[in-house]
Amino acid sequence: MQAIRRSLPRVGTWPGHRRAPGARCTHNVLTTASIPRSRGILRSYTSSLTGLRDILRVSEEVTDALATNKPVVALESTIYTHGALGNDLDLEGVVRRNGGVPAVVGILGGVPSVGLTPDEVTQMVEGSPKKASRRDLAYLVGSGMAGRKINGGTTIAGTMVLARLAGIRVFGTGGLGGVHRGGHISFDISADLTELGRTRMAVVSSGSKGFLDIPRTLEYLETQGVLVSTFADGRTGNIDFPAFWARESGVQSPFIIQDEEHAAAILLAQEKLNIETGILFANPIPEEHAIPSEKMAAVIEQAVRESNEQGAHGSENTPFILGRIRELTNGASVPANKALVRSNVERATKVAGAVSRLISEGPTASRTPVKSWAGLETPSNVAAPIHKITTAMEVTSQADILVAGSVAVDLSCDYTGLNSPGDPIPQLHTSNPSQISQSIGGVGRNVALAAHRVNKHTKVRLCSMIGGDLAGSTVLSSLESCGMDTSCIQQLNQDEFPGSRTAQYVSVNDANKHLVLAMADMDIFTNQSFSPSWAGKIKSSKPKWLVVDANWKDHDIRAWMQAGKQNKAKIAFEPVSKAKSARLFCPGRGLESLGVFPQATIDLTTPNQYELSAMHAAAQSNEYFSDERWWSIIDAFGMTGSRDRFVKLTSAAMTDAGIPQQTIRLLPFIPTIITKLGSDGALLMTVLKKDDPRLFDETHEPFILARCNNGHAYVGGVYMRMFPSVEQVTDVASVNGIGDTFLGTLVAGLAQGGKIENLINVAQKAAVLTLRSPQSVSEKLSSLEHELVAAATL
Repeated sequence: MQAIRRSLPRVGTWPGHRRAPGARCTHNVLTTASIPRSRGILRSYTSSLTGLRDILRVSEEVTDALATNKPVVALESTIYTHGALGNDLDLEGVVRRNGGVPAVVGILGGVPSVGLTPDEVTQMVEGSPKKASRRDLAYLVGSGMAGRKINGGTTIAGTMVLARLAGIRVFGTGGLGGVHRGGHISFDISADLTELGRTRMAVVSSGSKGFLDIPRTLEYLETQGVLVSTFADGRTGNIDFPAFWARESGVQSPFIIQDEEHAAAILLAQEKLNIETGILFANPIPEEHAIPSEKMAAVIEQAVRESNEQGAHGSENTPFILGRIRELTNGASVPANKALVRSNVERATKVAGAVSRLISEGPTASRTPVKSWAGLETPSNVAAPIHKITTAMEVTSQADILVAGSVAVDLSCDYTGLNSPGDPIPQLHTSNPSQISQSIGGVGRNVALAAHRVNKHTKVRLCSMIGGDLAGSTVLSSLESCGMDTSCIQQLNQDEFPGSRTAQYVSVNDANKHLVLAMADMDIFTNQSFSPSWAGKIKSSKPKWLVVDANWKDHDIRAWMQAGKQNKAKIAFEPVSKAKSARLFCPGRGLESLGVFPQATIDLTTPNQYELSAMHAAAQSNEYFSDERWWSIIDAFGMTGSRDRFVKLTSAAMTDAGIPQQTIRLLPFIPTIITKLGSDGALLMTVLKKDDPRLFDETHEPFILARCNNGHAYVGGVYMRMFPSVEQVTDVASVNGIGDTFLGTLVAGLAQGGKIENLINVAQKAAVLTLRSPQSVSEKLSSLEHELVAAATL
């Protein structure tokens, strides 16, 4: 299994739709944003919208950004699917360069999506997309649910609907639709206007398109209750509403805004007043790209006249007129169009950034904090501080998998020094330039999320703890937005549990994204003892598998495992790190001893070679290998003079490193061990009972390392099998979470009754997906669901 890092595959990427570093994938979820404020902690629910979780797709990058109050900017997809501006717009790049997170909105294969990847936009562009306004959304999505996978590029109106549901506040686009010339007779009025009248969203555009009836457009927006305001850009006095290619339209703007901070305050005031209409922030085209109205007047008149003569009405009207204007100006309108849309997206990003700052710092003119927003509000959106340990609900239903482990806020610092290609290591004792990203991680969370994503029918529950702090609120919102069961997440209040900070992990990586060092604050898991409530959750959940990670203190690791065994759960141990893996084989004073085969306490572990070595060293130093029960199993293996067999089934280098020897010595305590070996793959070693079918199957004969020859009552032999890496990955994005993904996928298959040797390659494929993902668990794991289910039935 290839050691795992970070970058997405780029198959058929549309050249004008480049992915920037750090861009992320998509997954099925309705985002619930939890946004910090100047005082207290905000926690939002969208309980009335839970049905959308199975319909609306929001990328994990957008999900995390909303949950952590990063600036997010919605982008329409018709500019890609139906536009004619070429392949070099790079609007997502504009957002990222200005500190924001882009969220391209569209309908992909009948699925409404927010945060489309470049590959997905390419797929949409090449898949005969329909134009999707508000009226079209239900048809396209419903058709998708019925099996007709239709693509749709969302218009301004369609983008507003889906972006609002996802919890996005700001949308950058080119030019607004409006009342067409003669619209008072034809009633040809863009749905963009009515959408602004009912969907709260700040839309930044260069006014409405210059060939429309601008006075009537503004009148219509006033009737709809839409605030229209134009950026002053240093101008004073009366300021015109812009006319797309021209900075002035001859029509005075209803309101003026001075800068992005002013716009942000207006937007948040609109929310606080619970006014549900949208806001139009008009951003004049940059002066150097503007085309004066008098120069465009004749061209526009001819294009409009020809559209009427040729019957280009309704949704065909605007594309026809824009096309004719491009032809009549010999393409001169295109550079202006590109410039204005980029300028609008840049300004939208700055507005979104100002909104995030205002929320974080609190309003200056009032002591009343701004309320969190996570899509459509419900009464439950009003947040309250946490005063005690809270859990989302009582656990009454069964789960296939319980994961007892850490959840944390992760900071990843990637070195970006000027000489980084030749000298990729950051310098000690000084500040280093880097690209820093924040996400939600933690070993337990990653394992649970991997199992959850790889098989949607597997019921997974994470048991963990967070603090009553801002980070804890962020973590909880992120888990909920991923569709995970949070009923076993305990939130600890600082007054009753001093020092109970939400876990955080900081990694410092070199220019090649290899880990240099990491700092982890996981004290919340070692400062609290295993409580009876955890045992109750295991009992009521009745899991088939309990995964315990090594972030708990050694006594609690044992307590989790014993509670799982008492409730007939299989136990998997995730070692977490070289240092923490040794906790399993801690000094045994005051602890119930670990069981040995066939009554082993632990059924499975998946260490890397360093964790394996640390576990072996701890077991040896703490005299686990002096246990008579251990000797009984080791003698039954009959492993005298086994080096040649080790070399044959693995390699001389692996044998010289002691990997098979250390594994053999740990097998009595952990009967199945899969050692992850990076690009070399994975080594499976397991104890076979006397009646195990593999002992009598010719296809498995090459992997029988040893057969019991002393008549032991239970031991039949030892199975040893090397699984080469399924793929040599070169486009690595991040090594974070690959082992967690491997274990989560493996346990998801085991919970469905699969055999371990049939599941390992699927688990490796899942790990490769995470290797190519900027996330600690790839959002594409669902693509392996059918393969996992098939493997589990073999």
